[in-house]
Amino acid sequence: MCIFCKIIKKQISSDLVYENDTLIAFKDIKPSAPVHILIVPKKHIESVIAIEAEDKNVLGDLVWRGKILAQERGLDKTGYKLIFNCGRGGGQIIDHIHLHLMGGWDKK
Repeated sequence: MCIFCKIIKKQISSDLVYENDTLIAFKDIKPSAPVHILIVPKKHIESVIAIEAEDKNVLGDLVWRGKILAQERGLDKTGYKLIFNCGRGGGQIIDHIHLHLMGGWDKK
């Protein structure tokens, strides 16, 4: 079982920011931005690379939740990134699809 599945099953604690029946979102433990949240479907899918037609709505749900979480933090006023890393060559470390919401940099 992957680490994200363990977080979803509450076997490992996380700094949870959102949860519903299909998604969970929590703060990254090694943030690369002042705001760095991981948005993860509860269904285990290894990567965007592995997504099947019956799961295509997962991508829309992840992006939509990223937009809402960004708005709740005021990031829609300053800008933010939504990032999928796909496969090892694309920087993916955990084999469970997840979306990074990153923002909050001080832009002067």
